Amino acid sequence: MKNVDKYTRGYFMPPVTSLKWTQKEYITEAPTWCSVDLRDGNQALVVPMNLEEKLEYFQMLVDIGFKEIEVGFPAASETEFTFLRTLIEQNLIPDDVTIQVLTQSREHIIRKTFQSLAGAKKAVVHLYNSTSVAQREQVFRKSKEEIIEIALTGAKLLKQCAEETEGNFQFEYSPESFTGTEIEFALEICNRVLDVWQPTSANPAIINLPATVQMSMPHVYASQIEYMSENLSYRDGVILSVHPHNDRGTGVADAELGVLAGAQRVEGTLFGNGERTGNVDVVTLALNMYSHGVDPKLNFDNIPSIIAVYERLTKMKVGERQPYGGELVFTAFSGSHQDAIAKGMSFREEKSSDKWSVPYLPIDPKDIGREYEGDIIRINSQSGKGGIGYILQLKYGLDLPAKMREHFGYCVKNVSDQQQKELMPEEIYDIFKNQYVNLKAPIELVKCRFTEEDEQDFQTIVTIRTDGAAKEIAGSGNGRLDAINNALQTHLGIDYSDLVYKEHALEIGSKSQAASYIGITAASGTVYWGCGIDADIMTSSVKALFSAVNQMVR
Repeated sequence: MKNVDKYTRGYFMPPVTSLKWTQKEYITEAPTWCSVDLRDGNQALVVPMNLEEKLEYFQMLVDIGFKEIEVGFPAASETEFTFLRTLIEQNLIPDDVTIQVLTQSREHIIRKTFQSLAGAKKAVVHLYNSTSVAQREQVFRKSKEEIIEIALTGAKLLKQCAEETEGNFQFEYSPESFTGTEIEFALEICNRVLDVWQPTSANPAIINLPATVQMSMPHVYASQIEYMSENLSYRDGVILSVHPHNDRGTGVADAELGVLAGAQRVEGTLFGNGERTGNVDVVTLALNMYSHGVDPKLNFDNIPSIIAVYERLTKMKVGERQPYGGELVFTAFSGSHQDAIAKGMSFREEKSSDKWSVPYLPIDPKDIGREYEGDIIRINSQSGKGGIGYILQLKYGLDLPAKMREHFGYCVKNVSDQQQKELMPEEIYDIFKNQYVNLKAPIELVKCRFTEEDEQDFQTIVTIRTDGAAKEIAGSGNGRLDAINNALQTHLGIDYSDLVYKEHALEIGSKSQAASYIGITAASGTVYWGCGIDADIMTSSVKALFSAVNQMVR
């Protein structure tokens, strides 16, 4: 990077050390959430939402649980104005939801904003003007005092218009481009605005400190927020709010550390939609809190349905690796990860734990509407025996012996590698059936019958078919399966040892069926596996043995 010398740090540290926030471990209660999807989010879309789309999006935000929703900049366009009037006139705003509107500190814009709000049950009027060094010098070419005067003029007009307009209004002020503003000047302008509004704990004002453009590491922003929190006038009458953007990719960290530093309110959007690299993602913030056992007071228990509405209305896409919401964020392809997850899920079931602690899964995917099947463990050539066995057990109820899982894992990985694709659960099950289940070639079991001389002596006659011809073979043993095993080895001239046997009822699907697994070791040392599935447990065992033998002799 050859032009590094043209850049310098554009932020301003507080004049005193502000690091009390570092002593806090985590966020202990939810801040007030304000969605700005319909303003910041909407203005960042290639094709902004129309009236019907905005109404549907607004309802989704209400359903999620937002109690404050910024609905737009009503003086900016007729669509914005009409949307707000529709919400008010059609009584679409629940009594416990406060709408918020944005206005510049310009008289005609403020007056039109209040026209749009007539009759609102409760609304926040959000006043802003730019205060940063770059904006003052390059855009407005005004002194600090002239910038303060812009803010004060707007603040006074808000009070006047609120008295003249039917409705219930709360005021908010943002020193826009706060992160590029000298911290003492940001404090001065906010306190001058508060002097106009004279807020109280019963009638508080909102001071919003936006990271309009991220210019520092998150700890610097937190120190700035703490300094402002401790030095604002009328502090008991001020709700301190943060509004991080994501230029440096640390919007979530800015918001979280900002809350530790004294912020009581967060403005953000679903999945971080917003200008440039976006606003802070409220979904991530809320579910980060949830993962610490703190109720975020927002309902994301069906993330897939929220994503479907979000993508349809905004024409944006939620990235596959977007925290919590992305298609692949809970998915493990790696064999070691899959094995750890599968064992963690089994451990949780064994211990009946009421606390969530599963390797690689910070929260239970089911809590936000994701499924274990297909969402957590997905299979490709990088996968391992644990994950593949987990898929079979979860979806089809097949609990393979450990060594058989390993053998089958290589089969599946080879198929995935050759086909260069991910394998779906149905494809994995088909591979399993074709490889192991009820194999009939080259030796087909037709029927078998038993006689019992005593508890340790069983005789069997087995009818088999090879090369299209049926014949009977006889054997004896200390059990039914042992008798058939001896018949096969004696009459077919095959040799194997070390039977590994496992059986269980199939609890998924038809409960009347049973699954049996058998492994046999050939003279060469190679282990061959078979599975039998049948309504009768003895028959499933015999079919498993025939399947293993067929694996060996063919």
